[in-house]
This record gives sequence, structure tokens and C-alpha cells, in this order.
Amino acid sequence: MTDRPTVSDPASGILFDPREGLAFAGSGLDRAVGVRADPGALVRLAGMAGTRILPLWRGRALLSPGGTDPVIGAGLAALRPGAPLLDFAQGPPLFLGLSGGQAVFMQDVSPWEPEGEGDPVPPGAPPGVAFGELRGALLQMDARAGELMAIGRALLQWHEGHGFCGKCGAPTRATLGGWQRHCPACDTHHFPRTDPVVIMRVTRGNAVLMGRSPGWPEGMYSCLAGFVEPGETVEAAVRREVAEETAIRVGAVRMLASQPWPFPMQLMLACEGEALSAEITLDPVELEDALWVGRERLAGIFAGTDPVIRAPRAGAIAGWMLRGWLADRDG
Repeated sequence: MTDRPTVSDPASGILFDPREGLAFAGSGLDRAVGVRADPGALVRLAGMAGTRILPLWRGRALLSPGGTDPVIGAGLAALRPGAPLLDFAQGPPLFLGLSGGQAVFMQDVSPWEPEGEGDPVPPGAPPGVAFGELRGALLQMDARAGELMAIGRALLQWHEGHGFCGKCGAPTRATLGGWQRHCPACDTHHFPRTDPVVIMRVTRGNAVLMGRSPGWPEGMYSCLAGFVEPGETVEAAVRREVAEETAIRVGAVRMLASQPWPFPMQLMLACEGEALSAEITLDPVELEDALWVGRERLAGIFAGTDPVIRAPRAGAIAGWMLRGWLADRDG
């Protein structure tokens, strides 16, 4: 298991430690790209006793609060080849990589029907292990578990939406251990997609811009965010999104960090922008509310004492950026 390093780049001004409350930030997993192209090796690995198979059930991960596995890390539970739950697997196993010399796969077991109510507990699971919502368990996972889940969940969702060729419409099949879909009809190769999203810590003096989208849970506010459009730079996307949603003009923009976000297949590009104007004019389609939040109020938000705004979700990059600004550090 490898620790995530502190990243320091004086030339770019980027300085951050991904270990400080940032989920899915990477662990140096060996993705073993060469193995993907060897069908025989994949079959052998899928049946080896030391192999771990991460099941995903209707979007939920198999969680093991407080548990640690030397291969998959902390916070997740894995199956071994031949486990009864794998009888319900749909689609081929997806090869995620090698961890500690052992292969790790993911399989979708959504057809399985649990018995009773409450958290779904698979057959033979040890006490405390059950399928649960991944967003609520981000900080239970260490770096290795987070990276594996970020890869597997995004890959599975990509396969769900790409069963047919976007060029000719014929059915496609998974190849390269799940890292490609091939269309036999027109010989087109399709590869997993990742959607770049800018998320902005926009500041002006001693205040930071926060907003909430319509339909969000009560008290939930965050940094503004939006998808990068074709032919657009990250800096231009930051300025455009902020202007569209609040009419605030942004000047200097710099990159802070990035975070894979498998809900469903996004790469969050954390940026800091300097506001050139202060007056907010909302786009009501995009935002229900937006406001400038001073450092003192933000401290109260994180302390849980603010009467309106609750603390950002633990593990998400928005909270990481806001904590960094509150602590007067680059990240």
C-alpha cells in the first residue's frame, strides 16, 4: 500500500496534501495496462484464490466500517472467486489493477434480491459488512480503497450507457478487461469517458462565493461548478460558469487540485478565481441562492453553528477548498 504524496510545485504555485480529507485522490495503484490486452491472463487472475472482487449492488458499495484488507485497503469488503453472490453478476468482471501483487476486479450484482429490510447484507458477510451509499462513507475509505472504487464505479456506469455503438447502432462488447467496448459491425473501438468539471473557489477580499442549486437538501451550499465545454480552457470555463450563474466577473484563475468523482464519471478540477465584481444576479435555472460568506461565518459553518448553512460534505473537493481558504493555505 502506498501513501498519497504531498504535491508541491513552486513553478505553478500548487501546494496541497491530498490526504487531508479528500476522497478518491489516488494511491499509486498499479493499473497493469499490459494485462488488459491478455485475455488468458485475465481469466487466470479472475479465478486465483488471492484475487479480490469488489461487488457493486444498485450503485452501492460493499462497506466494511473499520475493516482493513491488505489488498483493497480500509473501509471496503471484497469477495473471492466463487462467492455465492457472484452467481447474480451481470456482465464480465472489470479488471481494476494489481494491488500488493493481487488482482482486483469489480462486478455488478444488482439482480440479487436481499432478504428483509434495512442495509442489504449479502450471504456469508461478516458482522457489520453491508451494501451502503458510497457518498456517506467517503472518509471511511483509505487511499487505496477510494481509488479502486473511483475506477470501478465509473467504469460500470460507462458500460451501462454504452451497450450500443454510437457510430452504427449495433451492439458492442466489452474488451481489454472492461477498458474498451468494440463494435464488431463497424470495427469501432469505444473507450471510457470522463467528464471534466470546474469547481471554483471564488474570493473577493475576506469573502468566498457559495451557492445552492434548486432541489438540494436544506442547508446545503457549495462552491459553484460546471462542465467544461468543447474547445474551452479550464480558465475560460471558470469565468463563463461564474458569469452565467451569478453575473460576477472573474479575473485571475489558478488550478488547485483535481479529484475523480464517480457520480457518475467526472473529474473535478478545483480552481481559485479572483472576483472583479461583487453584485450577484442569479440565473434561477442554475441557482436558487448565492451569497458572499466571510471567514468568520465560514468558521461557524464548519463548526456546525450556522443557522442556515450546513458544513460541506466530508471528502468532497468543495469542502477541501473551503477549509484550505479558511486556514489560509494554498489548497
